[in-house]
Amino acid sequence: MAPRVLVSDKLSPTAVQIFKDRGVEVDYLPDLGKDKDKLLEAIGQYDGLAIRSASKVTEKIIDAATRLKVIGRAGIGVDNVDIPAASRKGIIVMNTPFGNSITTAEHAIAMMFAVARQLPAADASTQAGKWEKNRFMGVEITGKVLGVIGCGNIGSIVASRGVGLKMKVIGFDPFLSPERASQLGIEKVELDELFRRADFITLHTPMTDKTRGIIDAKAIATMKKGVRIINCARGGLIVEADLAEAIKSGHVAGAGIDVFETEPATDSPLFHLENVVCTPHLGASTTEAQENVALQVAEQMADYLVNGAVSNALNMPSITAEEAPLLTPYVKLAEILGSFAGQLTDDPIDAVEILFDGAPAGMNTRALVSAALAGLMKAQVQTVNMVSAPLMAKERGIAVSEVRRDKSGVFDGYLKVTVTTKKQTRSVAGTCFSDGKPRFIQIKGINMEADVGRYMLYTANKDVPGVIGELGMAFGKAGINIANFHLGRDEQGGSAIALLYLDQPLDDAFIRQIEGLNAIGQAKLLTFEV
Repeated sequence: MAPRVLVSDKLSPTAVQIFKDRGVEVDYLPDLGKDKDKLLEAIGQYDGLAIRSASKVTEKIIDAATRLKVIGRAGIGVDNVDIPAASRKGIIVMNTPFGNSITTAEHAIAMMFAVARQLPAADASTQAGKWEKNRFMGVEITGKVLGVIGCGNIGSIVASRGVGLKMKVIGFDPFLSPERASQLGIEKVELDELFRRADFITLHTPMTDKTRGIIDAKAIATMKKGVRIINCARGGLIVEADLAEAIKSGHVAGAGIDVFETEPATDSPLFHLENVVCTPHLGASTTEAQENVALQVAEQMADYLVNGAVSNALNMPSITAEEAPLLTPYVKLAEILGSFAGQLTDDPIDAVEILFDGAPAGMNTRALVSAALAGLMKAQVQTVNMVSAPLMAKERGIAVSEVRRDKSGVFDGYLKVTVTTKKQTRSVAGTCFSDGKPRFIQIKGINMEADVGRYMLYTANKDVPGVIGELGMAFGKAGINIANFHLGRDEQGGSAIALLYLDQPLDDAFIRQIEGLNAIGQAKLLTFEV
């Protein structure tokens, strides 16, 4: 059955056609997102939901979305999506962070010019028949210090434009490397230094608990008198009342505000103040940007629903269409290894370590970690997937770590999942051969090369004579066929394990019978999706 997508906000007809061209059924209902009750009623029919800002995807909507696999936001902001609720439900949330970067950056530069030269007020005055040439005395931006808070996609474009305008550009971003700063031609500084030195400050950081209210009365007090502040990012980054007081006192010379604490903004302390330029969230409002983000979200969602490629996801590692063929066998392997460990672990898990040896160490290990956690937790929560597993692990207090190392053995690469509980530590390792099929290569430190079967009986026993015979007799009497049999031991007379491949599942009574056999310490039926 073809995947089905609902477009509940206004999107380009070209974007809708992209879905159709990729074999995705699409219902274009651009006004549905404004009616939360109708959206709630309809959402259960769809595998994908494409939105802009009008649709509010709340936890209630997500709970009703029984088929939903992906939410695509045409734009960068996802304030209207309950991402934790989507993650718990295993729904991928995507945005389009690049489609409107240039447009938003250009708007920030335009706002900077408008504030520097008081253009809106001068325009209104002139069109009112006045000629107040002496009233509107502006400042040059050439040679001024531009402080950029957040040097990601948009911030880096603003920084490069500032350099082109012959400004001295300084940037604050915890993730900005010295090499990247050098490429942009800017100076990396700490936030307090940026506040102290900048003539113009422009915000381009996402809204987080750390950045909320990043510009408040305390921060403004450290800025130079006459600073001008531009915000085309998120409204909550600035405490509007504090900025308004600073403008009234003359400490801040002007501000360009495109985003507000509450939107739509019908009232704000910043309205009607001298040299405050306000626009109604126009950062991404150009014809080119609206078309770009619409096409991008359609392509991303279709790629995921049809090919399994994940890009620009906020709650799952990205998997490009190019790396998917190489990564997919190892994703399956990671999930199987996690599932093996999870099915054998009855006690609460304290920690999980995933070792990447050789070739997998150079892959997208975040995706492999997510797959391993999904397999591990499926024994407890059947609906878990790669999206929801990391969040579930975190909520359960499981410490997750990964180790990468160069090729260290006979295999080109392998994965090893180690699970620690208060009672024991258990590990299982596996690899993928050239046929792409996963294989076990080590269990509990015992080397054993074995394929993965749908139904497998795992036994742990002492390495003593007669165990194989007793197992064979028990299965023969019960009329149960053993399709294949693998054995391994750590040393002569030590610990041994066996994997029996079965054509059918076993009932609990028979498994208890096996556990009662001489020298068998544990017997566990394992099932895998193969």
